[in-house]
Amino acid sequence: MGFFRFIEAYSCVHFMQTFLLICDLKDEPEAIQAYVDCHKAVAPEILESIRMAGVLQMSIYRWRNRLSMIMITEDDFSFEKKAALDNANPKVQEWEAFLGQYQTNLPGTPANWRWALTEKIFEFKV
Repeated sequence: MGFFRFIEAYSCVHFMQTFLLICDLKDEPEAIQAYVDCHKAVAPEILESIRMAGVLQMSIYRWRNRLSMIMITEDDFSFEKKAALDNANPKVQEWEAFLGQYQTNLPGTPANWRWALTEKIFEFKV
């Protein structure tokens, strides 16, 4: 590989951040199922807002009424930027209000606090 090919390949490398957030749903089977069901067909406007905030990949997992969200983002992603974009988007506000009826506060969090950022305490890489 020539020097310029190396520089070209190196410039295409994207640095990313990974976040894990948790949220609790109301411990009611109907609420849990409704939340799961509404994520089977998320509106394109919501998906676009996630992408515009710098999120490259987002997955939500569930164990009983506890949700875990993995977000892989661009290196310059910030929750402040995402919040500003979300607050300026009526469709996102409508979506969040709709989902809020199924969510509840995590223990020890302020009122209306839904998703909490977790702390990484271990990592293994090969």
